[in-house]
Amino acid sequence: MVPTEFASAVFDLVVEAGASYGLRLAGYHAMNSLRIEKAYRHWGHDISPDETPLEAGLGFCVAWEKKGGFIGREALLRQRDEGIRQRLVQFILEEADPLLYHDEPILREGHHVGRITSGMYGHSLGGAVGLGYVDLGGPVSAAEILWRNTRSTSPADGLGREPHLSRSMTRALQGPGSSRHR
Repeated sequence: MVPTEFASAVFDLVVEAGASYGLRLAGYHAMNSLRIEKAYRHWGHDISPDETPLEAGLGFCVAWEKKGGFIGREALLRQRDEGIRQRLVQFILEEADPLLYHDEPILREGHHVGRITSGMYGHSLGGAVGLGYVDLGGPVSAAEILWRNTRSTSPADGLGREPHLSRSMTRALQGPGSSRHR
């Protein structure tokens, strides 16, 4: 722990030492924007006890064959076999000006089908980007979700204005498959 009176000097030393490694300062909103572009989930916003790993697109993280099992395994296996009813999807608005923040409605053909859980301006993508859960209208398999997600879903800006067209994806818009990690 660094005493308060030395914090500024320690900060300066860290910045100086990190310069040769390309260290740059980045604020919370910049990191949050990049997180959303990569479709990284945030506990409390994009994932919570109310959604399952399958609904959040995190089925690849589940240790299905874990020795001794885990709490909720049978329910997840049943959901995997029967299909999910909602899915976390990534959106990018087609217009550059509107912004997404949180809780904007997601519309499909004029009907409310979900809400934005996280949104920011995506500087790498050149437009507002967000994550949100979409009601699939009944149990749907993973293969059908990939087939369904097209340009048809449109979130509104949350300010009473007209909905904005968007593209939706189940894979990250920025560096899918971690192709841009360094």
